[in-house]
Amino acid sequence: MNIIHISAECYPVAKVGGLADVVGALPKYQNTAETSSQVIMPFYDVKFTKEHNFTPIFESELDLGEEQYQFRILKLSENVLDFDIFFVDVPDLIFKDYVYSFDDTKRFLAFQIAALDWMLTWDSLPDVIHCHDHHTGLTPFMLQESHKYEAFRKIPNILTIHNAQYQGWFSHDNVNLIPPFNFNNVGLLDWGGQINPLAAAIKCAWRVTTVSPSYMEELKTNANGLEHLLAQESTKCIGVLNGIDTKVWNPETDDYIVKNYNEKTIDPGKKANKEHLCDTFGLDSNKPLFAFIGRLVGEKGSDLFPEAFKIALQNPDLSILLLGSGNKDTESQLEALKDTFKGHYNAFIGYDEKLSHIIYAGADFLLMPSRVEPCGLNQMYALRYGTIPIVRSIGGLKDTVTDISEDNGFGICHDHVTVDEITHAIERGDQLYKNQTRFKALRTQIMKIDHSWDASASQYIKLYNSIN
Repeated sequence: MNIIHISAECYPVAKVGGLADVVGALPKYQNTAETSSQVIMPFYDVKFTKEHNFTPIFESELDLGEEQYQFRILKLSENVLDFDIFFVDVPDLIFKDYVYSFDDTKRFLAFQIAALDWMLTWDSLPDVIHCHDHHTGLTPFMLQESHKYEAFRKIPNILTIHNAQYQGWFSHDNVNLIPPFNFNNVGLLDWGGQINPLAAAIKCAWRVTTVSPSYMEELKTNANGLEHLLAQESTKCIGVLNGIDTKVWNPETDDYIVKNYNEKTIDPGKKANKEHLCDTFGLDSNKPLFAFIGRLVGEKGSDLFPEAFKIALQNPDLSILLLGSGNKDTESQLEALKDTFKGHYNAFIGYDEKLSHIIYAGADFLLMPSRVEPCGLNQMYALRYGTIPIVRSIGGLKDTVTDISEDNGFGICHDHVTVDEITHAIERGDQLYKNQTRFKALRTQIMKIDHSWDASASQYIKLYNSIN
């Protein structure tokens, strides 16, 4: 079986969020003797593309309404990702030093058209086309409706929704950008009076998956306007929990961290990484270290951090470290706390992949008070590194973290995104840390939890087989 993933992101090439981590790992775990999984993504002007070599394998031009654009298909020359990856190079639209911007309608539509035009020239068409999020949401529609892609009609296509909040809306005035199709079916593109790529994909894809079972249930009542549509299409929808790449996220072999460790050597390993973090950021390694890694946006609940941290840090016997960027006002408020709580609070505004690994390895607790969390990978990384997650019970967080008050519980959970609940959860973490016998037992327990991609990849293969 030949599976083609089409995505705007793929780690380590270009990463904005969890979409990249999924597309950078799932194909690797799907490659077996029976299946071959490959990725097609845009060719951006980013660090990865500057540092690697690419071989042109196809050239043509595509029509975008009345405009024509030259494009090439490039293949990564080195085998560094454990799966084949191909790049759509549209220099006039896509080759930028960013992934997302204000002109994404044309950029990602050109990407999808170029990918399908190239696939039409293949001697053997793929067995499954797997699309990810709204950036590839018009692909299922074009496969079903555009005249030029009739050869794909019988090929199953899957849509995975990583985040339904973003849907790629654009005006019907631009419908001519889409390759000609039977205009009697233009309604498939519409939702709420606009062309909605995510809605079109939900209507046209053979199957729709989300990145956790709980997120699929939550979308029935909170999908940024798509609730009724998802209810209509519920018979073809299924939640499949993401996994993590345990080759990349492995404290025993991780080149980024200060000292490697496993569940048997967790105490000295965590201690060395924590001491490095605390030395770097002026914190006391004898105090419990609470950390946050992620985007400073409303979805993550991070707008409440300035107030919550002011309250939590009244306790001088704990430390907080933050790594992230996003809302400028939130960034400014979090930066301002550095002077007020010097010695037991610090923040790195921005993103640093190496630092994120060291934080997972060195922190005692990871904060995730998300308002929306389709799956969440950070809590799985934390578990893998023996760092206890403190999460709001929603989406994938609900599916992967059990509160310490329950049988075999191992994390700290709260139900609502409020300053009071965040600070109370931190207090519970502080109390747990004081019980070092239980705290250390939990660290060892969570390192043994298996959230690898093996089970998830197997579920997807079964799904593909069910519709092939």
